[in-house]
This record gives sequence, C-alpha cells and structure tokens, in this order.
Amino acid sequence: MLTDKAGKGVQYDAPRPGQSAHNPLRTGGNLLQLVSPEGERISHPEFDLWIKDIGDEQLGSLLEDMTVIRRIDTEATALQRQGELALWPPLLGQEAAQIGSSRSLRDDDFVFPSYRESGVAYIRGAHVSEIAQVWRGNALYSWDPKRINMATPQIIIGSQSLHATGYAMGVQLDGASTAVLAYFGDGATSEGDVSEAMVFAASYQAPVVFFCQNNHWAISEPVRVQSHVQLADRPTGFGIPSLRVDGNDVLAVMAATRWALDRARSGGGPTFIEAVTYRMGPHTTADDPTRYRDPNELEDWAAKDPILRLRRLLDAKGLLTEDLESRVKAKADAVAAELRTSCVNMPDPQPLDVFNHVYSTPNSWIERQKDQYSRYLNSFNQPVEEGAL
Repeated sequence: MLTDKAGKGVQYDAPRPGQSAHNPLRTGGNLLQLVSPEGERISHPEFDLWIKDIGDEQLGSLLEDMTVIRRIDTEATALQRQGELALWPPLLGQEAAQIGSSRSLRDDDFVFPSYRESGVAYIRGAHVSEIAQVWRGNALYSWDPKRINMATPQIIIGSQSLHATGYAMGVQLDGASTAVLAYFGDGATSEGDVSEAMVFAASYQAPVVFFCQNNHWAISEPVRVQSHVQLADRPTGFGIPSLRVDGNDVLAVMAATRWALDRARSGGGPTFIEAVTYRMGPHTTADDPTRYRDPNELEDWAAKDPILRLRRLLDAKGLLTEDLESRVKAKADAVAAELRTSCVNMPDPQPLDVFNHVYSTPNSWIERQKDQYSRYLNSFNQPVEEGAL
C-alpha cells in the first residue's frame, strides 16, 4: 500500500505484462535530502511520512549501525594489509546508502548484492566470519542465502540485476507480497545486463527495486565519462520511475527505499534509486586511487561524511550523549575483535571439499575426479626412494 501526500493509501491492481496505467512516472528530478551536511533536518511534504517512526532511539541505532560497518570495513582493510585476507572491497563513505536501504527491508524481502555490500550483509544477519571467508580465499561463497534472504556477493558486474528481476517475477507468479532489492554501482549501469533487467522488470511490472550506489568511480573511470546525464534519468526510457537521493543522508535513503519497496509490494512495479555518494577508499585493496583521483575531490566529499552528518543531527537534538558514544564504541570494538579473531583462526578448507558442491546428488564423473585428486594428494606423503628423482 502506497501513501500519498495526504497519508491516504493508494491501492494498485495486480499488474499484467505491459500494463502501465498504475505506474505513475516519477523522474529523478532534484536530489532528495532530509538532513543537510551540517546536520540540519530538512522537512519534505511527502517523504517525511516514510520516516515518521524514526525517533530518538532509532537515530541512535542508525549511528551504531553505520559506525559498526565502518569499523568492519577498516578492520578488514587492515587484515588484508597484514596478509590475513587476499582482497577486500572497501565501503568507506557509503555507510548511509547501505544502512538506510538495508534497514528499510522486511525479513521476507530478498536482496541481490554486488561485492561491496558487506554492510548490508551484516544487517541482514550474516556473521562477520561469513563475510570474511570468501575474501580470505577459504570459500567460494559466503553465507547461506536462504537463511538471511540475501544472495552471495556477485563479482560479475551487473549480472545480479538479472537474477533480481527473475526472482521478482517468480515472487509475482507466487502471488507473494515480497519485494526484491538489487544493489549495483554506477559502473554497472554501463553493462548490458542492467539494461536487460530493466526491460523485463518494466515489461512485467516485477516487484524489484534497482538501488544504484553512484560512488562516482567505476574503478578508475569517473561517472561523468560513463554518462552525460544523471543516472536516474536513464530508467525513464524503460518506463521505470526513478528517484535521485543524497546517498550520504541515511534518512533520505531510508525514506526513498521504503517508498520504493512499498510500491513494489503493492503491485506498482519496479523503481530505480540513484543514491549519490562517494567511494572514499580504493576500488579494492589491490587498487591505488591516488593514480587517478584528484585529492581536492576527496577533501570535498570528506566534508559530506555520512556518519559525521548524522552525528551533527544527533548533537543538534541533544542526543549525542556520553552513554550513546560509549555504547556505539563498545559495539564497534566488539564486532571488530570478533572479525579479527574469526579471520585469523579460520580453518583452511579440505581440498576434496570442492567436489562436494558441484552437484546436489552423487555423480560418477565427479567421484572419479575426486578419487584421482585424492590419490594425487596422497602421493606427496609417499617416501621417495634414493636416486628416484
């Protein structure tokens, strides 16, 4: 059920392929912002309704969430530099986009992430060891998708958008009121998979929200080169409404995502959200952004830091107390320590385990390969006769 400006519900009919009468086109327009970089609360006649339940306690919880996932990120980066992780994709600067959107989801909604949504995974219930194990090289997957209703990280740029649309079409056929959220970056909008996903989502009015974290950089390619229009303008060509939101404003992100998810559940079809944020760190820990990025740009975005913005709002409301600060720090320290301990003590997988996850049932072809590889491994334990080499 959608809510209009008067707070009244708007009922959508069950969608049919190609139907658009109940899909009011909303273009990207101006940047939606509910909290300024200085921490000033900005009222909005429509989107304030979508965060009216966010009181003082919830604001403190949002600060805790954002601080914790930043600490996970900095700890994981340190672990990679120390040789405990093979690689890590930092999320520094994108905390508001990930927390605002993930905290808008219901438990029964399903998420299709890229490789950078470790903060979303944490909020959905993934253990920090599950988040780390794939980046340590100990597993080909992270968590159980069925347990937390979130697919494992997708490395192939943009392909998760197709998976999300297909899943959403399945939800539609089941008659469920579940919504699907697909995460990707600005670089993914240049991939054909994303365009194909939007074609099908629009044609079948699938209950999927495309959440684009525009962090301005596709590795070393700036978004201004990739697109000469705002990314939120692109989906209108497919007949998909879009919103352009300040991705460093956790309340604006939450309001926009709640609106879009509710619209999807109510039969309104897909929505595209462009969350304008900035990748403060490297693309991954294998990248050196100083080779291509202007330090002045980094300084400008540091002033728009999402956590600093929320802290300023809390301070202005008299809520940034010593008790809150202590609680947030203790939680962040505990999660970081848990990540480090679980990572350092993570057992290496058994070599033969790779054969156990190819087919759901025993397969003679795989069993033969497993036997051959087992004998090969055992050959290293056999004594070598003198002069045999």
